[in-house]
Amino acid sequence: MSEHRRKAPQPQGGGRAAARRAAQQPAGRRTDASRRATEESPSVEHGEESSYGGRAEARRAAQRGGGRRRGGGDSTGHEGRGRGREDSGKKRMIDYPRAGKYGFRRWVPSWKLVSGLCLGFLGLMMGAAGIAYALVVPPEPKDLATAQNNVYYWADDTQMVATGGSVNRQSLEYAQIPAAMRNAVISAENKSFDDDRGIDPMGIARAFYNMARGGDTQGGSTITQQYVKNSMLSQDQTVSRKVKELFITLKVGETVKKNKVMEGYLNVSYYGRGASGLQAAARAYYGKDATDLNPSECAFLATLLKGASYYDPAGAPEVDSVKASAKENTRRAKARWEWILDEQVKDGRMSATERAKYDTFPMPDKPKKDAKLGGQTGYLVDLATKYFLAHNKEGVTEKELSRGGYEIHTTFVKKKVDQLEKSIKKVYEAKIDPKKRPDKDTHVEFGGASVDTKTGAIVATYGGQNATTHYTNNADATGAQVGSTWKPFVLAAAMQYGKRNPELGPDQSASERTIVSPKSTYNGDNKLRINEYNGQVWENDDGGEWLQTNDGDRSYGDMTLKYAMQESANSPYVQLGMDVGTDKVKQAALDAGLRDDDYMANSNVPSFSIGTSSPSAIRMAGAYATFATSGKQREPFSVTEVKHKGEVIYKHETKTKPAFSNVIADNVTDVLKNVVENGTGTPAQLPGRDVAGKTGTTDGNKSAWFVGYTPQLSTAVSMFRMDDDETQKNREFLEMYGTGGEKSIHGASFPAQIWHNYMAEAVKGTKVVNFPKPEPYGDTAAAGSSAAAGSTCPGRRR
Repeated sequence: MSEHRRKAPQPQGGGRAAARRAAQQPAGRRTDASRRATEESPSVEHGEESSYGGRAEARRAAQRGGGRRRGGGDSTGHEGRGRGREDSGKKRMIDYPRAGKYGFRRWVPSWKLVSGLCLGFLGLMMGAAGIAYALVVPPEPKDLATAQNNVYYWADDTQMVATGGSVNRQSLEYAQIPAAMRNAVISAENKSFDDDRGIDPMGIARAFYNMARGGDTQGGSTITQQYVKNSMLSQDQTVSRKVKELFITLKVGETVKKNKVMEGYLNVSYYGRGASGLQAAARAYYGKDATDLNPSECAFLATLLKGASYYDPAGAPEVDSVKASAKENTRRAKARWEWILDEQVKDGRMSATERAKYDTFPMPDKPKKDAKLGGQTGYLVDLATKYFLAHNKEGVTEKELSRGGYEIHTTFVKKKVDQLEKSIKKVYEAKIDPKKRPDKDTHVEFGGASVDTKTGAIVATYGGQNATTHYTNNADATGAQVGSTWKPFVLAAAMQYGKRNPELGPDQSASERTIVSPKSTYNGDNKLRINEYNGQVWENDDGGEWLQTNDGDRSYGDMTLKYAMQESANSPYVQLGMDVGTDKVKQAALDAGLRDDDYMANSNVPSFSIGTSSPSAIRMAGAYATFATSGKQREPFSVTEVKHKGEVIYKHETKTKPAFSNVIADNVTDVLKNVVENGTGTPAQLPGRDVAGKTGTTDGNKSAWFVGYTPQLSTAVSMFRMDDDETQKNREFLEMYGTGGEKSIHGASFPAQIWHNYMAEAVKGTKVVNFPKPEPYGDTAAAGSSAAAGSTCPGRRR
């Protein structure tokens, strides 16, 4: 092969190695060596490119040489690049992207750059903070002394009442504030108050730690912070407001004396019942001046600072929720009251001897209403207020609402409210005479509520004779048992779930159960022995047999469930509840719209099926409306819209949930329609209109109800006797034998009469609508486990 066709061998020591050596030589020698290597290279001589590694390495070596490199480039035309590299080596103020770095390192900032930027940013922030600190002005409590009205509207948008106009506040000087109040607040809210500078970092950390453990968050917010927060008119949960609050707190902590901070805090804090400031709170809760409060009362008022809605023993429920009921609030208040007193002993602010004097909770007075909230107005305003506070998504609190400026549009129809009140007053004035029958007719109370079946809107309520003298709202939960008005839920459960197979276990699938029909037969005897679903005799707490009685001790023998509802016989429905399962009865009641709260009775006993629970009139009217709408359940509500400063901040949205199939609901309605046409509910008949309803009377004749509906309107009326001294604990219901000159009070007497008088006016002029005709449903042959069937039947009358 000819010599010139062979590939020339690489020179020894050339390529990358040569480039590295060249890079280590002085610049002048490196230029000469580079030229010689180029001139002598066989590759160049034959027109081939130099080794990639050699040239690339040479370029990197040249760049490492930086600004010391001179002149001329090479024979391949790199002169321009050399000058570019020389220029790029000039020192820049901000070396980014980083010179002399390649790949991702070129874009990673140096520690010097990062440190410089951080210091610069910190300087700017400190400067801005200094300016902000200099500009903020500490709050002036006097600026909060007045507020706008809250205006409540009827359903037709005409004004019902304007409340407020000024915040209930009277400022006190520091010397007028009892030392016991100051000590209670410091021990409860901010133990480091005397020494901190307004913000307690350790307290904030402690609050987070306690919160993570599920404990009390005491210590997270100082008294100074709370004073500033409560003094700011805007309570918006925004970053800007919180930053402003922080700067004001810092300035207050440095410039305002502790005495003034404590004075201001107690004068601007909200204690509930429309009372802002300690003096107003002392008058609202104990009817005395703040200077006359004892340490026990001070400890209770300090409790309210954690949230009056959940610590006022009078309660603040929305409609009839247990979340802030009087019972739950009293429990919480007692626990925190005791804790505050004990903390004062630990902190050395009260002696153990002094603490021992206060072993009885200082129960405050009942709340009093403004004169313009008399009659039914106060009850309506309370219902609407509590409903809005519980359902608004803007987080509006009672404290913010008390500052005014809100327009609350309610569902209440003035004409219907007046009609319901007139119907009750008519019966009361004609039949109830405390002077004539002081031992029978004193303390008689009525309650009522009327709900639009199509929407759930509460169109009328009756809470009592006057909201300024009778504080308990009788349309809300009062504890009065509903009696036989509960039976429709038992029938609905039997049709929904079916009776259990006595040969199988208690938890049975739908296929193992037998669907019950309104025409199914049960034993209606008096003193009926009640069995478990499997035939085992149910025993009471004393180990004796449970014998169920009927009203008037009447025995009926075998009877259909429809007829049993008509006559309000107890025995068939108690046994039916056992056959289906009282847990299923409870579920049917919940599905219809009742709540599983303190007013729901023990569902593990047979009597649960005949109304030992005590839901409110509002809830009962709403639950019966579910049957009126063929099984569609809608929550009762009292507020349609709320505006603040012209902007809508709340708007009700009706939500419909399927509770029962239309065939079940329509069959229940048909059974209740028969009660009005042929049974105990005949006084409620409205000529020319379909009416369905049920009477209810409890053991001992302590309460009586009538709950009924037309296709458009569902109304519940209750009657009971209870000591009207609402300051007493554990008030008991009184018997109504002889009340109103009657031998005994039943749902068919005064409650049904009131219902009729009200509904006759309420539906006047509205379209006549009939209930749907029910389809046959269930196994008509299904019989109760205690149905009379011969001498061997375990449920036979004894």
